[in-house]
Amino acid sequence: MKQLLEDREISQLKPYACLSRSSKGRAFSEPEDDTRTCYQRDRDRIVHSKAFRRLKHKTQVFVALESDHYRSRLTHSVEVAQISRQLARMLCLNEDLCEGIALAHDLGHTPFGHAGEYVLDDLMNGNGGFEHNCQSLRVVDFLERKYPMFNGLNLTHELKEGLIKHHTPYDNPDQLGSFRSLESEIVNLADQISYNNHDLDDGLSSGILNSLELNQSIALWREASCHIKRLYHNLSDFEMKYLINSYLISSQIKDVVEETIRRIDEFGLTSLDQLQSVSNEFVSFSKEMEAKSSELRHYLRNNLYSHPTIVEKNEFGQSVIAFLFHYFSTQFDQVPSDFLSLYDSHDSESRIICDYVAGMTDVFAEQLYRSLN
Repeated sequence: MKQLLEDREISQLKPYACLSRSSKGRAFSEPEDDTRTCYQRDRDRIVHSKAFRRLKHKTQVFVALESDHYRSRLTHSVEVAQISRQLARMLCLNEDLCEGIALAHDLGHTPFGHAGEYVLDDLMNGNGGFEHNCQSLRVVDFLERKYPMFNGLNLTHELKEGLIKHHTPYDNPDQLGSFRSLESEIVNLADQISYNNHDLDDGLSSGILNSLELNQSIALWREASCHIKRLYHNLSDFEMKYLINSYLISSQIKDVVEETIRRIDEFGLTSLDQLQSVSNEFVSFSKEMEAKSSELRHYLRNNLYSHPTIVEKNEFGQSVIAFLFHYFSTQFDQVPSDFLSLYDSHDSESRIICDYVAGMTDVFAEQLYRSLN
């Protein structure tokens, strides 16, 4: 079965795609699976990890339990995976590798979203800092413990390189890695498409944003609104919002596919080896779409992420993380013994505390804060 799947990749994917059969493998040698390719096995290990399950109670923009319908880190990761698979399918690249990178890209996120990440980075100043993409790699390489033969999930080299290279306007890992893939570039852009449009959707649902202001301020919204109104009549506000959001995502996916094909053809990319020797970015928006996407991103930053309601909740989340970090720094013996058993004498107390706090969900962190405070 695995050979059939690998043969299918060779016949259907582009010569510059990552092929399962050509993977650089894993850090620790294991028997191959008979029914799955190596990237499918990676994806399944991520989905069955504890860190992945915890994402359901970690903030995207709105606190995870504030409403059943707001995005969490888990639903965001699933949405990024869906967009990544669609882009990979249309570009004839490896869907399974894209999906695996997408599902794992936020495993290292702290409670309370980026606000939690910023305060934890400050607390770790002088001790290696904190960056959630690097922490995602630490989760899959060390913190997840399911197998007696090795620490972590023992994922393939290509998937881990995709985590190291995850780069968006809000993601700037300082580990650059050495291996390039168009699959990792796909996830970078799928993440931007996802959070721009789904944060927009949640902002409208919350009442912080409204469609009239969006129509005046955002070109992408105006274009989508005009398109939907030409197709449908007498729509409710809910139906209109849903159809606009769907159109926004579809139009951006279409733009990325067209621009990426144009860049690949213009450069003359013919192999994965050739890709390693160039610095060109291939998976990209067109210049026109990049300008429109940037306009939306800045609008969300100024009108949603900076809204007093969101800022107040972020500040509370930061106070929770700071309190817990300082508490365990003075009461290190209160770190659970089963968590401490993961480490040896070479690990600093500050890094252990950082790992412990970063792995918490919003719910657990707040409950622990209130019980200790």
